[in-house]
Amino acid sequence: MADSNLTYLWYLLFLSPVALLIFLYLIVRPRPVKIPIKNRHVFITGGSSGIGLALAHRAALEGARVSILARSLDKLKEAKESIRLATGIDIAIFAVDVREYDAVQMAVEEAGPIDVLVVNQGVFVPQELENQDLDEVRFMVDVNLIGSFNMIKAALPGMKNRGNRGPGSIALMSSQAGQVGIYGYTAYSASKFGLRGLAEALQQELISQDIHVSLIFPPDTDTPGMAEEIKKRPQLTSIIAAASGVMGANEVAKKALDGIKCGSFIIPCNFEGLLLSIATAGLSPQRSFLMAFVEVFTTGLIRVAALCFQWTWYTSIEKWHAQQEH
Repeated sequence: MADSNLTYLWYLLFLSPVALLIFLYLIVRPRPVKIPIKNRHVFITGGSSGIGLALAHRAALEGARVSILARSLDKLKEAKESIRLATGIDIAIFAVDVREYDAVQMAVEEAGPIDVLVVNQGVFVPQELENQDLDEVRFMVDVNLIGSFNMIKAALPGMKNRGNRGPGSIALMSSQAGQVGIYGYTAYSASKFGLRGLAEALQQELISQDIHVSLIFPPDTDTPGMAEEIKKRPQLTSIIAAASGVMGANEVAKKALDGIKCGSFIIPCNFEGLLLSIATAGLSPQRSFLMAFVEVFTTGLIRVAALCFQWTWYTSIEKWHAQQEH
């Protein structure tokens, strides 16, 4: 009898994961997809510096026709020249503020139908909400969130009428601060959390047109924008954010483009980002049944790790305020 029970236990331990894998293989949606870059039109906002410029370099090297959009014409010209010198390829540039829909629409019409749209623009002014001017809050929401709506809405008609050009992609550059709120990031996190709702609903709207949505979650990235941000950060923000480390723009661009080509809905950029992605998977679509398996089996453990991080952060906040009082 004991041998029979032991055999049954072994069957249960082995077959349950196998059965779950088969079940997940059958139900994960959307299905896996490969999105080519070569000979396709890749349009990148915020493309004059940082991650956007690194993405433009990589897309050009992979044989894409690249267009970049940003506010500063001078920076766009510098970016175009740097790509030409590095790759021998000319790209198209558009000096436009993403907050101005009519101007965005004109740029998109001039650029021509887009196959891969990377909505990468972003601004960040770190500050506690109590001390932050509401004009700065509106600025972040307008550029990061409303600007993304403007860009996508302008691009959609051409993307839907691409003919037989293969699967399309819309990738949104969020942030790890779009997965978890951080001290001093109230407005920024709100604008980046909003991108997730946009992306999840948009994927359902566009799946029948073979357009696939991705959300990219980089950590702190070594860019000109970050250099300015650090000067203004509250001290507590720097203490908490330091746990995730800093990545180079080229590293983030490689992770992002690889994820876009795989059609991944969630694209983490480092190990901490992967853990955050599992911890916050929720009802997000998942193309990989293997990744879905990992999410199912590790969610509880990662929740414990998340609570440990929260304990660390709140302990840091308590200590910092205690020091200020003395």
